[in-house]
Amino acid sequence: MIREELEKMEDAVLSLYAARSSKTKGRLHPSELCEVRTEYQRDRDKILHCKSFRRLKHKTQVFISPEGDHYRTRLTHTLEVSQIARTIARALWLNEDLTEAISLGHDLGHTPFGHTGECLLNKITTAGFKHNEHSLRVVDILEGGKGLNLTWEVRDGILNHTKSGNPATLEGQILSLSDRVAYINHDIDDAIRAKIISEEDLPKDCIDILGCSHKVRIDTMVKDIIYNSEGRDSVAMSQEVRQATEQLRDFMFQRVYLDCLAKSEEDKAMYILEELFFYFIKNPNRLPAEYHKQIPVYGEEQAVCDYIAGMTDRYAMRIFYELFVPSSWKQI
Repeated sequence: MIREELEKMEDAVLSLYAARSSKTKGRLHPSELCEVRTEYQRDRDKILHCKSFRRLKHKTQVFISPEGDHYRTRLTHTLEVSQIARTIARALWLNEDLTEAISLGHDLGHTPFGHTGECLLNKITTAGFKHNEHSLRVVDILEGGKGLNLTWEVRDGILNHTKSGNPATLEGQILSLSDRVAYINHDIDDAIRAKIISEEDLPKDCIDILGCSHKVRIDTMVKDIIYNSEGRDSVAMSQEVRQATEQLRDFMFQRVYLDCLAKSEEDKAMYILEELFFYFIKNPNRLPAEYHKQIPVYGEEQAVCDYIAGMTDRYAMRIFYELFVPSSWKQI
């Protein structure tokens, strides 16, 4: 079979530290092997074709309802992460298919309105809310009503992609670093476009190390990860580049992520989601059928949380409008 030839190619070509698709720890439920695709290729395709992935195009990255076509969304962020991660995986002779699958799936559990929605659900739900844990819930349970039945390695990479995570594979480690490289740099680009900061505002000691443009900074970080990780059983930045990257990240938190201009619509977004959440808690019968049927298994609060978290920005606004704006006002 073609798949078997691809598996032999992995064994012959990939690094000793690479995850091999033929040696996956398997899926939650038994599944027949594909004749032409490896197990990790199948996972990539499952994620790419799922509804949760398509909804990312209408979910906020940082700026809520920005005026302009060039600001990142959660989908464009995911694609940038995937490109960076695949470049690193290919250079280190690690499994590019596994890396791509984790990359495409890592943010499927993100809420509408970006981290604003995540903070709101974490605050008002009994069990709290973390987008990485919910991403795993999406691929295990929610997508299509039965989950995607992904391999253990992809699921591990999705769950552990945050800074506090500890991915079991080097491909998962690549994704965690690539996520940081992507969002720090494209958020700088978007913040400059929004005139919240300028290139001159960026910390000079960081720029001296990382570079003075968007392109150069990504190039510096990616090459540093590659050259610092060659032939090693872990993937990491050098100390100098890592410290400069963390300092730049801290700058972004101070000047952009928590800035009143960048977050000027945050209170409105939180209000919309909070009102929707408690409306459906009081009226669980109004939930769509696919979420309502989860109530006997997971409880009303979890079913409502799943529904809210899966919304896009514009869908959340539309449902709020339908539920809370008097019909006579809708013509105004």
